[in-house]
Amino acid sequence: MNFREFLNHAGPAFYVNIAVSILALGIIVERIYAVFFRLRIPVKPFMDAVEKQLLAGKVDRAIQICSSYPDAALPGVIRAALTHSNLGGAAVAGAIEEAMSEVAPKVNKRTSSLWSLANIATLVGLIGTIFGLIGAFAAVAVASPDKKAEMLSIGIAEAMYNTAFGLTIAVSCIGAHLLLTGATKGIVESIEHASVRIENLLARSRSQSRRGQYESA
Repeated sequence: MNFREFLNHAGPAFYVNIAVSILALGIIVERIYAVFFRLRIPVKPFMDAVEKQLLAGKVDRAIQICSSYPDAALPGVIRAALTHSNLGGAAVAGAIEEAMSEVAPKVNKRTSSLWSLANIATLVGLIGTIFGLIGAFAAVAVASPDKKAEMLSIGIAEAMYNTAFGLTIAVSCIGAHLLLTGATKGIVESIEHASVRIENLLARSRSQSRRGQYESA
C-alpha cells in the first residue's frame, strides 16, 4: 500500500494531525523569524554606541539610535529609560519595568503553545493507532482466509502511520520549543543586563552633574 492509497482510508485522526502540523509549522516559522531576526540585535555594538553618546552628554542622539530599531526588544526598553533620564532614578527604573512588561510577551509569544501541540499530536496519533488496530482486527474477523493476512497488514500499517506521524510532529515541536526557549531567555537576560548598565550609567551622569553644579556654586 502506497501513501496515496493510505490517505484514502487513514482515518480522521491522521487528518487532524495534518492540521496540527500545519499550525505548528506556522508558529515555528513565525517565532524563528521574530526571535532571531526581528526582535534580536547585536547587543554589544548597540550598547557601545548608546554609551558613547551618553558619555558625551548627547541623550537625544542616544534616543535616536534606539529609535532606529523600531521592532527590536532591547532598544525599546533602553529608549524608555533614556526618555525618563531627566526625572530621576525612580522614574528610570519605573520606565524600564513598564517597558519590560510590554516587551516580554512579544518575546515569549506562542512559544509555550508548541509544547501543547506536541502533546496533542502524540495523543491524536495514539487515537489513530487504536482506531487502525480496531479496524484491522474487525476486518480480519469477517475476511476470507486468503485475505486475512493482507487485511491485517494493511490495518497495522495504517496504525503505524498514525503513530509515526504523531511522534514526528511532537518531536519537531519539542525541538523547536527548546530552541526558541533558549533564544528568548537569552534576549530577556540581555535586556535585564543592559537595563542595569544604563541605570548605573545614568546615575553616574546625574551624580557628576550635581557635583559640577556644587563646584560652580
